Amino acid sequence: MTTILQNPNERTRFFKFAIVGAIGSVIDFAIMNLLTQLAGASLVNAGTISFICAVISNFTWNRYWTYPESRSKPLMGQLLQFSIVNVIGLIIRIPILKTGEPLLDTFLSQTSLPILAGQHTFISHNATLAFAIGIVMMWNFFVNRYWTYNHIEINS
Repeated sequence: MTTILQNPNERTRFFKFAIVGAIGSVIDFAIMNLLTQLAGASLVNAGTISFICAVISNFTWNRYWTYPESRSKPLMGQLLQFSIVNVIGLIIRIPILKTGEPLLDTFLSQTSLPILAGQHTFISHNATLAFAIGIVMMWNFFVNRYWTYNHIEINS
């Protein structure tokens, strides 16, 4: 973390990674909400599908924009590394969705705020997903930076 804070190139990479992650989050939220609201999918199933779609987007943007130097590395090997990191991120994410959402939904459904009437499940789905995305983003950045993109010099 100190290297990122001290090195302007690494800070730029982190911010690009965060922007890519934000785009992936929009994809993640949109697909999750479509699947849960319109198709009646469970949060875990919808969240898994939306996660995969976001990973594909994130890999593409990170390879070509955040770490353009990484294109010297074979595509399939890099995609495999990126996917392994993200599958572990998914393993971190699923318990958060599975346990956090019901707890938050129960809490919100018992709250007497009129704004929550009938919307507690929608709010709990999205708030839980946002929390999970934040946790997994930190994991993904650091592990990808020091494993998937380890061939890129810190000072480049």
